Amino acid sequence: MTQQITSSIVTTSGGLMLDQDVYSMPPGAATKLQNFEPSVLGGYRRLSGTTKYSSSQPNGTNVIQGVFIYQDRVYAVSGGTIVYGSGDAWTSIATGLTSNARVSFERYNYENSEKVILVNGSDQPRVINDTSVSTISESSVNGSKFVASFREHMFYAGMSGTPQEMVFSAPFNEDDFNSGNGAGSIKVDDTITGLKVFRDSLFIFCQDRIFKLTGNSSSSFVIAPVSRTLGCLDNFSIQEIGGDLVFLGPDGIRTVQGTARIGDTELGVVSKAIQRRFQDISLDRISSVVIRDKSQYRIFRPTTGATEVSSEGIIGVIKANPQGQIGWEWSEIKGIKPSCADSQFINDDELVVHGGFDGFVYKQEFGNTFAGTNIQASYRSPDLTLGDAGIRKNMQRINVNYDAEGAVSLALGVKFDFEDPATPQPADYTLSTQSTQAIYGSAVYGTGVYGSEGFPIIRQSIEGSGFTAVVKIDDASSNPPITLKGFQLEFTPGTRM
Repeated sequence: MTQQITSSIVTTSGGLMLDQDVYSMPPGAATKLQNFEPSVLGGYRRLSGTTKYSSSQPNGTNVIQGVFIYQDRVYAVSGGTIVYGSGDAWTSIATGLTSNARVSFERYNYENSEKVILVNGSDQPRVINDTSVSTISESSVNGSKFVASFREHMFYAGMSGTPQEMVFSAPFNEDDFNSGNGAGSIKVDDTITGLKVFRDSLFIFCQDRIFKLTGNSSSSFVIAPVSRTLGCLDNFSIQEIGGDLVFLGPDGIRTVQGTARIGDTELGVVSKAIQRRFQDISLDRISSVVIRDKSQYRIFRPTTGATEVSSEGIIGVIKANPQGQIGWEWSEIKGIKPSCADSQFINDDELVVHGGFDGFVYKQEFGNTFAGTNIQASYRSPDLTLGDAGIRKNMQRINVNYDAEGAVSLALGVKFDFEDPATPQPADYTLSTQSTQAIYGSAVYGTGVYGSEGFPIIRQSIEGSGFTAVVKIDDASSNPPITLKGFQLEFTPGTRM
């Protein structure tokens, strides 16, 4: 008698989970998700690549200490020189900055004049107005690390001699520090580690505390505590996304609004699923960027001496799960090593750039390689019980639901019983997609690709048996991205353990 085939469908959703018991982990989550991104459209999409913004370096092999988008141009700071990119060339507009000092910046608009102000923790602030550069001469803001424009006042902080103090300018003038005109200073009771304007407040991040400043002028500015137990580790981790501010705290990635909830500091941690990745995290060179089109936050944490290929980062995406609940899903990046990063819309297109330790500026979300190196992408499902961990499953087929942006070849593995050496493990299979899907009904059953355009299915016969199964997919090519939507395992039930 032929046994009836049973099937189990898994929709890829939930993202990377590293700190959850295998039996309580959602089947659509991943125990490894490297160089895949959780997609707001569903599934896990292999990352797009990176490419050089220009074939030339702004200033030789000097590390890019700052990069930002302004006036539809890309500006960079390298070797103490400020440059902007035009075509394939860089034009110098200022020199004399400390060559190895990392740059923070603020875009602002006073009286219909768009400018950028730069600080680097060593020099006087610099103001960029199109292609001209001026220097803020005020001694009290010399060596400021952080800068933010709030209520048309420019706030400076992070000066080495006054680490708990903010100095602010008169309104509509970043270089006027006359108290009679509305300038002044404010102190907090902790060392400041970052500034960020959000909604109607200036958030003041400190080592162990967070404050917010409200009001409209020097006469009405008021500081209130947001948290007196948790602070921000690095200014370069702070970004606005999803109607909130995210930042790197001592226990992982946090949101300001969650952290502000009195009596429940745990509520602010959104990276619980991958918490181990933030244990003893190196603060050597944190950088972050938001990709708004994808509701995506990327934080990079290259370590001293790490190669480009071995450098790591984290992706967080705000998306709805299959039940319609909004939350964070996570994955990992390996192979990008930014020294700094920025993103902005130019017309209708979002440009994402990062500086390199090699002196080049790069574009993210371009091409199918990381600057010429194949992208090493890997997915691992949880160990799936397929309904009952006590019953052996004799595997028949796997049907992989995918959306490919071109012809792709993948390595597929199905392993059993937590990859126990005592259980026979079949060799990996090669899955080849097609850029043009086969017409439903015309493909050979068990081998062909079929389905409507955009939602094809690969059917692959598989061997082996076990009480649990894990699905592995690897792509180490320069092929176009593919989105893994889910898969269906077909099997016949065997004996009970």
